[in-house]
Amino acid sequence: MCRWLAYSGRPIFLDSLVTQPSHSLVAQSLHSQLNVSSAGVLLSTNGDGFGIGWYHKRPEPGVFKDDKPAWHDENLKNLCHQVKSHIFFAHIRATTTGDVQRTNCHPFQYKNWLFQHNGHVSHFDKIRRELQLEIAPELYPHLRGTTDSETFFLLALTYGLMEQPKQAMQKMVRRVITALEGVDKAGVLNLSCALSDGEKLFILRFAHNEAAMTQFYSADTDCFHEFNGQCNPIPNGSLVVVSEPLDKASDKWTSIPTNTFTSIIKNRVHSEVFL
Repeated sequence: MCRWLAYSGRPIFLDSLVTQPSHSLVAQSLHSQLNVSSAGVLLSTNGDGFGIGWYHKRPEPGVFKDDKPAWHDENLKNLCHQVKSHIFFAHIRATTTGDVQRTNCHPFQYKNWLFQHNGHVSHFDKIRRELQLEIAPELYPHLRGTTDSETFFLLALTYGLMEQPKQAMQKMVRRVITALEGVDKAGVLNLSCALSDGEKLFILRFAHNEAAMTQFYSADTDCFHEFNGQCNPIPNGSLVVVSEPLDKASDKWTSIPTNTFTSIIKNRVHSEVFL
């Protein structure tokens, strides 16, 4: 399991969310509060790598990631202190699938698209080959790691993610479930995903055969009132999506419904039923 955040709105420095808050993503890499496994065990440590992705003046995003624990990397702290972006992702990893290596860290990038994921699929070792054979030949060379997440991303790209994000993600999920049910009818798929093309932000919260991973968003400029330290409020017209709140869970944070696909343009949120 993992933790992640995504931001969309007026440009802010990445450290405003990634390192400064009292329960920032880096703080969650040591002390997550809501990261519960499928067995009901709290996974408080997310130390199997990290990554950030951000958009600035070029169509393609910048990406920085490593297989070190996020709390251990001064380069991450320094970079977040200097980089400002209108859309950015950050991810900390606790692996259930794939080795601890840089190529398995999120977010994953293809052209102007970013993708990050929290969740899992059971029996990935048994369905991996079937799914990866579906990846378009021109996309297959971009498969560099061993995670289910990267396979999901490349499958969605194969199915038209860049033109029709929701439909492509639906087709990918149906394909994964078909493969999974061929191995185990009670098999589990859980997807908490963020995607962006640099202009819009897309969020998926979906679960098959178990409870969905937590997801929250806030456009409340005072949603970080509980922060300690020198944290500035988020600007008007901006929005943050998180695996778990960056301060105390409160009515400032709205839970995203299960089995929905959400499109976000700045702070305008539109959720649709998914599958």
